Amino acid sequence: MEFERVGDSSPIRVDARVVAATNKDLKGKVSSGEFREDLYYRLKVVEIRLTPLRERRDDIPLMVNHFLAKFNKKLGKKIKGISSDVENIFMSYFWPGNVRELENTLEHAFILCDLRIITVDDLPFEISSLQPVMSLSAPDGAGEKSFILRALEQTAGNKTEAAKLLGISRRTFYRKIQHYRLTE
Repeated sequence: MEFERVGDSSPIRVDARVVAATNKDLKGKVSSGEFREDLYYRLKVVEIRLTPLRERRDDIPLMVNHFLAKFNKKLGKKIKGISSDVENIFMSYFWPGNVRELENTLEHAFILCDLRIITVDDLPFEISSLQPVMSLSAPDGAGEKSFILRALEQTAGNKTEAAKLLGISRRTFYRKIQHYRLTE
């Protein structure tokens, strides 16, 4: 495509693509006037929807293996795997930061690990201190709402403790309460 700079009359040729990612409902934002419609349609050439990591837990072991190979090469280590305790934490943790959080958690563990297996002691405090963590991915398909209600029940309505139990920030927890209209 070609464009001209403001105040210039000579065209500049470029061959570029824009890759954008969001966890927001842009179509809804367009409808409510919070996002420009023309920009939405310019960006929406190819749309790829990915579910959050917490909703595809079967991918976690595959990603762990991928990151083990990546960090062994990058950091020159020979770590073979993760302990069963770490695996249990990974499978039950909420992963608010998605795949990037998993990757950063493993890189942190790699830096601290002196053994051939990553243990709970190698994990960042925020994750290792959350044992046992409830999962927002319900095996019966009931989803986040039921886990939020169960966490509130287990903590006698203490929202800060419920957020900790779920492994999410208090702010995220409050947003989810609003989203599911769980306010009293």
